[in-house]
Amino acid sequence: MSIPATTEHATGTREEPPDTGAAHPGDRHRLTATQGLAALSLDAMASVAYGPESIVLVLAAAGAHGLGCTLPVTLAIAALLAVLVASYRQVIAAFPDGGGSYAVAKRHLGRRTSLFTAASLVLDYVLNVAVSVTAGVAALTSAVPSLYDHRLGICLGVLALVTGVNLRGIADSAKAFLVPTAVFVGSVLVLIVVGLLRDAPASTEAAAGHASALAGGATTVGALLLLKAFAAGCSALTGVEAVANAVPSFRAPAARRAQRTEVALGALLGVMLVGLSVLIGRFHLQPVEGVTVLAQLADASLGHNWAFYVVQFATVVLLALAANTSFGGLPVLMGLLARDNHLPHVFGLKADRQVHRHGVLALAAVSALLLVLSGGDVNTLVPLFAIGVFVGFTVCQAGMVRHWREERSAGWRGKAALNGFGALLTGVSAIVVTTTKFTEGAWLVVVALPLLVLLFEAVHRAYARIGERLELGRVPEPPRRCHSVVVVPVSSLSRLTSEALTAAVSLGDEVVAVTVTHPDPEGRRAAESLRRDWELWNPGVELVELPTPSRSLGRPLVDCVRDLTGRHPDNRVTVLIPEVEPAHLWQRLLQNQRGAVVAHAVRRDTDAVICRLRFRIEAPTGR
Repeated sequence: MSIPATTEHATGTREEPPDTGAAHPGDRHRLTATQGLAALSLDAMASVAYGPESIVLVLAAAGAHGLGCTLPVTLAIAALLAVLVASYRQVIAAFPDGGGSYAVAKRHLGRRTSLFTAASLVLDYVLNVAVSVTAGVAALTSAVPSLYDHRLGICLGVLALVTGVNLRGIADSAKAFLVPTAVFVGSVLVLIVVGLLRDAPASTEAAAGHASALAGGATTVGALLLLKAFAAGCSALTGVEAVANAVPSFRAPAARRAQRTEVALGALLGVMLVGLSVLIGRFHLQPVEGVTVLAQLADASLGHNWAFYVVQFATVVLLALAANTSFGGLPVLMGLLARDNHLPHVFGLKADRQVHRHGVLALAAVSALLLVLSGGDVNTLVPLFAIGVFVGFTVCQAGMVRHWREERSAGWRGKAALNGFGALLTGVSAIVVTTTKFTEGAWLVVVALPLLVLLFEAVHRAYARIGERLELGRVPEPPRRCHSVVVVPVSSLSRLTSEALTAAVSLGDEVVAVTVTHPDPEGRRAAESLRRDWELWNPGVELVELPTPSRSLGRPLVDCVRDLTGRHPDNRVTVLIPEVEPAHLWQRLLQNQRGAVVAHAVRRDTDAVICRLRFRIEAPTGR
């Protein structure tokens, strides 16, 4: 029922194969470090578009004096980012099978805590898809207002595009999104460098004519306001954990490649966040209605020209495609939950291209439902976002503190202190974000978290009951030979009948062909015709007629099976149901579905084995 766990050492880590440069099986569909940056960092990179703006919007309540604290708050977030990157590098090394916060919590904090963490990550990943797609489409409709009334359809189209690419494999999705990621990161870095070289804004056209959102008269900045700004700006940290969740998606040596990707992600994100915050103070930017802070910075640094539109277009594309981070991380997490019997095992299956196809499709379906319910409005979804990721951050850091205490390797005290400090910061952020956004819709997340945990527990109990019935983990009784009786339902003579009896005599000690007869004139004529043809054919198998006053097929066959079972307790009865499999899918609509009806009745009311023999009809040649 469950997939065997990977062999690990007593320290809890697994050895990676040496990087010999030789190709490993399946590596063609796995990620390099660069591809991992494109496939798994889109969420984090896209947060540059709204992270600094979230800080500015909160600090604007204290007027110009409050905006002066933008850089200190961003530096605090960058420090937390450094702590998280260092922590997740250690998580990747200790848990190379992936799972991130879930894997850490499962080993060091108990099963219940791990399920709570998994639930928070599932919610965060699903919401990330919906928020990213709606934010990207919102940026597009801001540039082309005529598309506003069609935003829901565009959202669903973008979701279908990202889903289709990911069904081809995570490596293919990385290749598809490598160029948009490179263009966005490159344009933002150019924006920062050019802006730092300017003494004055190149243009203020983007913000011209728009009302300022800056509060007037405020001159003091309280600790609570700074805390809110810090919590709001921490939305830029969403996606940092995605690499740790998807370690198995990397080429061997997977852990080292994932660690390099994590460091590169942290470095790029930190440079962009701090650089943009420096420019906000340098150009004395104020939040205005209808224009993003990133757009104002592009305008001030590059001017209102083609470079400005390159930044805007790259932002639109990257926001829309940032959902790919969830498609890279959540299916792997769902696979681990399935391995631990907390989700249906189908989520643990991989397709030929190393794709958790069922996880990808489930994520797409739930995200589509969220998009439909929200009408494609990003403001409806944003209050629900980022709570889950803070919960995951906090649990992961707390688990790593226990990890260091148990391992007691060189320098463990400093590492534990670093993780403990990170847990404190992210824990406070989780509380602040939840309380400040509770009435705006965050209560839905608070309710959904325990419901998801209950769902995981229910699935686990169901698998436990199945395992108990199957006596998994116990030595079974030795096999014994029983008298095998194969029952073959027959309605007419054909090649299908011959194939079915050939299979039956190969399977059983005794074969019985049965046909259901009806007392009406038409039924009697059909029975007499079949009886006469059977005697002429003489297949060496007895034909038993099962008379019934009704047109029921299942009940007479069920009574026959029970009779055969009752004759001798050692009888093993198999019902072999011959069926036609048409050459074309649409031709299945032409079938009478008698086989499905009979199989359902026998399965429901007897313990007989059901064997459905499918006879494929090949398409005529030349058509």
